[in-house]
Amino acid sequence: MTLEIGSYFVERRQPPLSDIDREIIQKFHDLYYRRWLAGADTLNLSWFGYHVVKCPLDLWIYQELLVRTKPDLIVETGTFRGGSALYLASVLDQIGKGAIASIGIEQKADRPSHPRVTYLTGSSTDPAVVAEVKRRTGSGGVMIVVDSDHHVEHVCEELLAYCPLVKPGDYLIVEDTNVNGHPTFATFGPGPMEAVERFLAQDNAFEIDVRCARFLMTLNPKGYLRRLKPHAPL
Repeated sequence: MTLEIGSYFVERRQPPLSDIDREIIQKFHDLYYRRWLAGADTLNLSWFGYHVVKCPLDLWIYQELLVRTKPDLIVETGTFRGGSALYLASVLDQIGKGAIASIGIEQKADRPSHPRVTYLTGSSTDPAVVAEVKRRTGSGGVMIVVDSDHHVEHVCEELLAYCPLVKPGDYLIVEDTNVNGHPTFATFGPGPMEAVERFLAQDNAFEIDVRCARFLMTLNPKGYLRRLKPHAPL
């Protein structure tokens, strides 16, 4: 058990779930996601008027991780409407440091403007884009959020490109590991979860932070990866 009352970080042993509990959670998760696929607004959030496609419980986890790690740079792949970048910037405003490089394949005029946010246009795996992100990193912490093309090969390319930037104690977060039947959208095909499994089998410098799933509902099961040790030289 870990207690850091001054920072409101509390880590306790989580009681085990019964098989019935797990079944209920998975059925609710599947319903929650299928409702969104069918046109409901379960995942359509707004942050100060800008569209965010996230589970609110995941946004809370992001806030906790940012306050704990205080990264100098957040790299977000998959900009979409820019709402999540604005949310992250708002948290960084409260922390008092940090910048965001948000990568998207299209330029959109209606994205929010914020002094901490820079929009980079191009594929997240384009060597020129990767080089620009590396240029923006310094000696401080880096958080990577992988949330663009969800097909397994693309996610694997992103993980290999950006994992060296993450320092011990910081996070590499893979979004939407819930698809392809984990536990929802079973027809998607191999995606983020399969990429995480392949990545972890090849790189033992990261571990799954299971505490990030303690709210029982996350779109990123096994997707919150914490670096344990420095990256080996190539």
